[in-house]
Amino acid sequence: MNTEMQVDTDASREIAALMDRARAAQAQIADYSQEQVDELIRGMVWAASRPGMAEQIAQQTIDETQLGNYEAKYTKIAKKTRATLADIIHDKSVGVIEVDEERNIIKIAKPMGVVGALSTSTHPEATPVIKAIQSVKGRNAIIIAPHPRAKHTNKLVCDQMRHALEKLGAPADLVIPIEFPTLETTQELMRQCDVIHATGGKPMVQAAYSSGTPALGVGVGNAVITVDDTADLEDAAEKILASKTFDEGTSCSSDNAVVAFDSIYDDLLEKLIGQGGYLVAAEDYDKLAKAMWQDGILNRDIVAQNAHRIGELSGIDIPESARFVIVREEGVGPDHPFSGEKLSVVMALYRVADLEEAIELTNRIQAYQGLGHSCGLYTSSDDNILRYGTGTKTSRVMINQPQSTSNSGALWNGMRQTFSLGCGSWGGNSTNDNINWRNLVNITWISKPLAEVKTIPDEEELFGDVIAKIG
Repeated sequence: MNTEMQVDTDASREIAALMDRARAAQAQIADYSQEQVDELIRGMVWAASRPGMAEQIAQQTIDETQLGNYEAKYTKIAKKTRATLADIIHDKSVGVIEVDEERNIIKIAKPMGVVGALSTSTHPEATPVIKAIQSVKGRNAIIIAPHPRAKHTNKLVCDQMRHALEKLGAPADLVIPIEFPTLETTQELMRQCDVIHATGGKPMVQAAYSSGTPALGVGVGNAVITVDDTADLEDAAEKILASKTFDEGTSCSSDNAVVAFDSIYDDLLEKLIGQGGYLVAAEDYDKLAKAMWQDGILNRDIVAQNAHRIGELSGIDIPESARFVIVREEGVGPDHPFSGEKLSVVMALYRVADLEEAIELTNRIQAYQGLGHSCGLYTSSDDNILRYGTGTKTSRVMINQPQSTSNSGALWNGMRQTFSLGCGSWGGNSTNDNINWRNLVNITWISKPLAEVKTIPDEEELFGDVIAKIG
């Protein structure tokens, strides 16, 4: 038998067996009440985030992936998961979820079935929990395909949720990890499941959209942050530091480029250096670029490492005290690699004259990488906020907030809690939502006759002066 065909057949059978288990589990909760569903997701989060277990998961993540830092991993599993639970726990997701009296329509939520989820190596501690509770909130089951670099972490996290489900009288197979992920098993999962919840690199997301299965995918991150001449520079520098260094820059929402007005450029740079930024000398630009990109591909050894380690890999003497790396940049595109996503504590710094130039530069940077994802503005001008939000081609604009911890929902803003950020048509995605349980249910619309039949307005009311203009 052809070896490739044998591999494909084996993968197909493996996933088919998991799908059978997941479908049986999902059928058992298809008629669960809202109270029963919410008890399950509370138990799932508690099991993974409880004292002792959160620390174990955080350490396991660091030991296995060698990416980021313990403090951020702990924050994500112990706090981000709880914040996500708090964000959805009072949502109505079972039965009638909305009554539109004006249109006389009743909306009923129904499960999609089995969610096939992809999990990354950069957030493997919290992603399985967040995707699992969003799925179960909609009375779905979920099968999680981890990045091979994080397969043991994924199993540890999923095992905690499975234990909780059993203790609460529900089937453990509402959450199933793929224990030994391969490209073939992940492809088969995407082919056989009912809906794909994809987070990962561009090739995997594109594969999800090409699978023939309905897919919720995300776009490339390359957040651009503008600091205008009305901003509190001390506050901006502190928050840029917090955002850029969170988990050593693993987030797709990390500040990849900071755009400063000319009038405050030098002051901002001074404050960024005061926050622990290391400014790369002009003669070291090529040296750092060569270390970070090999044949145009980001060097995985650079990803999510601290500034001193990046210096060692680049042959640049970056002190151990440095928190992040600043590179002066002027252009955009392949010949200016620092204009792209860096998944590290390296940040490009640009100078512009005014807001119009900042908007134009932001759009050019993100047309190269990151279109539709996110950007931010530090300002005290309401006019600038609206102009910036209107002019940028992006799904999320964070105002005076640390970008990487705000885009996906934070306690200080109203964004939906998630790790899956849709980028809309700009980024080639089917949605620009902060993907949550609402994206994982089907909605039945019950339409009843209106008490009063609608009428078509007369020509004057409906067409107005266009009649005279068109003739």
